[in-house]
Amino acid sequence: MLVEGPKTAMPEMFPNLFAPFAIKNVTFRNRIFSTGHMTTLVTGYKPNEDLAAYHEARAKGGAGLVIVEVASVHSSAVYTSHTIMADSDDCIPGYRRIAGAVHRHDCRVFGQLFHPGRETFESIDGSAPVAYAPSAVPNERFHVMPRPMSRALIHEVIDGYGDAAARLREGGLDGVELVASHGYLPAQFLNPNVNLREDEYGGGLENRVRFLRETVDNIRAKVGDDYVVGLRISGDERSHDAPDIETVTAAIEMLDRGGGLDYFNVIAGSSSSLGGSIHIVPSMFIENGYVAPYAAAVKARVSAPVFVAGRINQPQQAEEIVARGQADMVGMTRAQICDPAMAGKAREGRIDDIRACIGCNQACIGHMHMGVGISCIQHPETGRERAYGARKPAAAKKRVLVAGGGPGGMKAAAVAAERGHEVTLYEASGRLGGQTLLAQALPGRAEFGGIVTNLAREMELAGVRVVKNRTVGRATVEGAAPDAVVVATGATPAPVDIEGAEEAHVVEAWSVVKGEANVGGNVVVADWRCDWIGMGLAEHLARNGCNVTLAVDGYMPGQTIQMYVRDHWAATLHGLGVKVIPYARVFGADGDSVYLQHVTSGEPIVVEDVDTLVTALGHRSVTSLADDLEGWPGEVRLVGDCLTPRTAEEAVLEGLKVSAEL
Repeated sequence: MLVEGPKTAMPEMFPNLFAPFAIKNVTFRNRIFSTGHMTTLVTGYKPNEDLAAYHEARAKGGAGLVIVEVASVHSSAVYTSHTIMADSDDCIPGYRRIAGAVHRHDCRVFGQLFHPGRETFESIDGSAPVAYAPSAVPNERFHVMPRPMSRALIHEVIDGYGDAAARLREGGLDGVELVASHGYLPAQFLNPNVNLREDEYGGGLENRVRFLRETVDNIRAKVGDDYVVGLRISGDERSHDAPDIETVTAAIEMLDRGGGLDYFNVIAGSSSSLGGSIHIVPSMFIENGYVAPYAAAVKARVSAPVFVAGRINQPQQAEEIVARGQADMVGMTRAQICDPAMAGKAREGRIDDIRACIGCNQACIGHMHMGVGISCIQHPETGRERAYGARKPAAAKKRVLVAGGGPGGMKAAAVAAERGHEVTLYEASGRLGGQTLLAQALPGRAEFGGIVTNLAREMELAGVRVVKNRTVGRATVEGAAPDAVVVATGATPAPVDIEGAEEAHVVEAWSVVKGEANVGGNVVVADWRCDWIGMGLAEHLARNGCNVTLAVDGYMPGQTIQMYVRDHWAATLHGLGVKVIPYARVFGADGDSVYLQHVTSGEPIVVEDVDTLVTALGHRSVTSLADDLEGWPGEVRLVGDCLTPRTAEEAVLEGLKVSAEL
């Protein structure tokens, strides 16, 4: 039963978003929630202090609800080495720690109940695990052939869901969410393309819904009628083997009529394929708020409240979704990974102070896929709350000079000033941003420029003095007489030595992005970095009418970037007719050909009828200022590409760490 929460004063900008809302005896102070998402902070299969600190930051920042990441409900549901296991009472103390941390900030907290079925991708000991599913239908993405579940195992797993729910309640959580989204086990039972069973758990829709129906009933019997139980489900799995949307909606209606569920949390995507997985954490290439129509379709057909998430990174978008009646609660997960205080800032009307997520996926889901703790390239304090969550005032005020206005320099300047130092940042050009200005100029990457806007605002709020069009040398430093210098002078394209280049038309990536190079109709992009530069250049040139060959010095284009970004981009390049040559290093060129070498066999690869060779062959640190300051008596610290060329993530993190120590 839906109950409206108590009325309180609401901000004029977001009257719907900040209207309290209640389900049963649980009242949310607003409609903003953090969805369940893997943090890789879990150790020993149990919630820990790092996870509690992470969720407390979002609760303190103003969220109405935090949903803790998936907890496996059975020994057959082991997902990764950093997954919570709720199949024993060992998890209860950790949940109590999280509940206490979140509740002290007037925020509610739920937990997720999970079984991956065939969607397994990590072994605990290096050997391939046995995956269980309704039927022996393989997973395309992870190349897993599952073992069909026996009736006995089905009943055991259903009991596991109920037992785990009782443990989460014992741990002080306000509710549980059954994960039937993204092609995981309950979704596999629902899907006629995956569930080929001929017993009571397969066949018609009513039979395919049976697993979920019995699971909900088991949970409800063990947590009681007064406890909140919800269901997360993909309205559209966006996969080749997905059930049709009407089938999913009909299943949701059937579950709603059967009772036991207090809300439906609608999302998109599936883990079962590369195309579907893009929507698990949709990047900047995907339209904002695109899942809301699915949620609205569900809301029109059920009596329970409806939650929604999917690329909703601004409070204005969330307000519109609630105002239109598309959903009752709005998931803004990466928005709060990027800015844990987003909800509080929105409530206070401090819109310009919100550090907006740019959908890069690099340090959030990207870290999870690397098996390391969650973070954010703009806000590296995320996931490191216990070390950097609170600014420590400087013991003694210093004069700090920051040389370089890229992301690393801006972060260093902002943090140093926040701690009480007197900070001046010098930028050699007329614009802040460094290489970000190039990144945002590529197709579909404009949102990446938000990192500059956000960091510039952080500097402004902290009181940093900014001087543009000023190159810093030793004389500048000696004249300013700072106590410390942070060198953030970045990098430039590395010199290229290509045999025959004097006969060929060879241009460098930066000049192409800036529009300074004259590029012919037939182009080879030589991509050593295997990151966003090569893929972005290929798309840019193909959209400008060029016939493009992308030669990558690795397994695939985008090898070093987050897989959902890469896979979406690969589809775009395929659609544009870009030819890809993997395992290829550039060797030489002449007037009409480019000569490549296979990186493992050493055999030649020749591309003929080429007008232009575009090189994306890495960067070289700009160290002139650091070299000039050799022997200078003050403190000198280097951050970002001038230390060694990498990405914006490392630059911003080093800016934080260096300034936290000044």
